[in-house]
Amino acid sequence: MPAASDPSSPAPPSMTLPHTWRPFGVRIASIVLGIGLIAVCALAWIGFDDETRARFTTFQRLTVIGMGLLAFAVWFPLVRSRVVAEPDRLVVVNGYRRREYAWAQIVGVHLPPGAPWVTLDLADGSTATAMGIQGSDGSRARQAVRELRRTVEQQTPD
Repeated sequence: MPAASDPSSPAPPSMTLPHTWRPFGVRIASIVLGIGLIAVCALAWIGFDDETRARFTTFQRLTVIGMGLLAFAVWFPLVRSRVVAEPDRLVVVNGYRRREYAWAQIVGVHLPPGAPWVTLDLADGSTATAMGIQGSDGSRARQAVRELRRTVEQQTPD
């Protein structure tokens, strides 16, 4: 659906580049749950008496640290995801992967109802996901899609 065909809202004004879109709900949930997990673990450790703390072996402590690092390895890419419109390209960061697309490579931007994130249609017939704009963000995501479509239209050479 072209950006201009959505009658419910006016066309977004031109934006200055670079412009970054990030998922809102996922970032907030990840940060709140991460801080909560750290707080619960810290309070539990503080709540143990000296005798209980002394019974933890080095292996057990390393296991807890390893689990924390694993949780961080899952959390970090969710928070890191973004879509950046630069004057000469579109940069898509999905987790640990970064992709750069020339504006001419992008022929469409889609976020169908119920889709988890934006899909970019590329000139070679393939598609690419952009987790930086997530469908769970609702109207914020729809606005971001309109802005990205407009930017693609403005940046694509005729």
